[in-house]
Amino acid sequence: MAQLWGGRFKGETNELVYSFNASINFDKRLYRQDIEGSKAHVRMLTKTGVLTKEDEDAILAGLDGILKDIESGRLEITSEYEDIHSFVEAVLTERIGEAGKRLHTGRSRNDQVALDMKLYIREEIDEMTGYLKGLLEVILNLMKEHVDTYMPGFTHLQKAQPVTLSHHMGAYFEMFRRDIGRLKDTRVRTNECPLGSGALAGTTYPLDREYTAELLEFDRATRNSMDSVSDRDYLIEFLSDLSLIMMHLSRLSEEIIIWNSNEYSFVELDDAYSTGSSIMPQKKNPDIAELTRGKCGRVYGDLMTLLTVMKGIPLAYDKDIQEDKEAAFDAIDTVTGCIRLMAGMLETCKFNIAVMKQSAVKGFTNATDVADYLVGRGVPFRDAHAYVGKIVLYCIEHDLSIEEMSMDEFKAICPEFREDVYEAISLQACVERRRTKGAPGIDPIKEEIREAEIYLNNL
Repeated sequence: MAQLWGGRFKGETNELVYSFNASINFDKRLYRQDIEGSKAHVRMLTKTGVLTKEDEDAILAGLDGILKDIESGRLEITSEYEDIHSFVEAVLTERIGEAGKRLHTGRSRNDQVALDMKLYIREEIDEMTGYLKGLLEVILNLMKEHVDTYMPGFTHLQKAQPVTLSHHMGAYFEMFRRDIGRLKDTRVRTNECPLGSGALAGTTYPLDREYTAELLEFDRATRNSMDSVSDRDYLIEFLSDLSLIMMHLSRLSEEIIIWNSNEYSFVELDDAYSTGSSIMPQKKNPDIAELTRGKCGRVYGDLMTLLTVMKGIPLAYDKDIQEDKEAAFDAIDTVTGCIRLMAGMLETCKFNIAVMKQSAVKGFTNATDVADYLVGRGVPFRDAHAYVGKIVLYCIEHDLSIEEMSMDEFKAICPEFREDVYEAISLQACVERRRTKGAPGIDPIKEEIREAEIYLNNL
């Protein structure tokens, strides 16, 4: 069992205790960040005169060799080491000798792991932003393609008013755009360098923390060493961002599941993003959408894990904080997979345009426009509302859509109807009259698309 702290102890650590305490099995994914941070630390130590140029050259060459060997598969990260930090330092010392033992001068594993996590999360924020951009590009293409694809808009899962598929997908564009904004905000607060804070009280060595921060492309060094090693706010904030992304993915998944049902048949999923039944040969199940919906709760759980871990921890570092990694890694892996799968599923699905339009017609989605028509002819809105309620009831009893009513049937309910009512309540007219910013009319939706293109081009 390779560990960095054996001098104080006479006896061997119980194997179960060692395994319980070790983090190598999950923090090994931080090997690149650990080596990157160590290289910056060594350069800073040389700059301030703590290390010689000969030590620096030997350590940097050794770290580069370790990184190359890990990534080529020649060097395996094994569980005989307690964590990724002890692994890198032990291998380095084995390869270059005494100089390797000087690598840890002026730092603790506390500020080292804080740095590794910040470097890792910073990269993950950038990658996640890229995946969301890819999803937004797919959504924008759907918006462009379906500017005049009519469908029912819903409230309470009841057909409400006619909209277009472009308008409907535009709502999700806005959700995921906000998610990117939140990720960018989180990155700002993440981008402060904790290295050089030591275990909690800094160090007596003449470190240049701002130089280390500059080498690692941080905006600045952190301001308080105790906060530096115990802060996981940025990680909680990141998992909160991921939870909101999953919530939006879950909402979109739910709609795809509903639209894919036989009762709706608005969409047909590509075979590559569907599965079948082991017993019912006719089935084509939206498993990817259902799993995405289900995994939302998993990411919520990761967020609650970290919030709960951190809720009662006194300053400064406590071993509880080691529990941050598994929750964070799980959330990152889950959300990354769900975003990429959602983009592929949307890009390959086929929308049944005629079915969607007919659903809007049969769902009395133009009822509000009938009332507006009567208001335009001088009927008070409250009276118009009552007349249209009677019209809908009549249509239900006679299995008609509103457009299928004769003029005599219209006039029997309200004498103010004229022949122009048919044109006024067509789906196209109902949508086109909605021309305010953010509405589904052709002009506002095209403006929304233009603005979305500018946003993505500048992202």
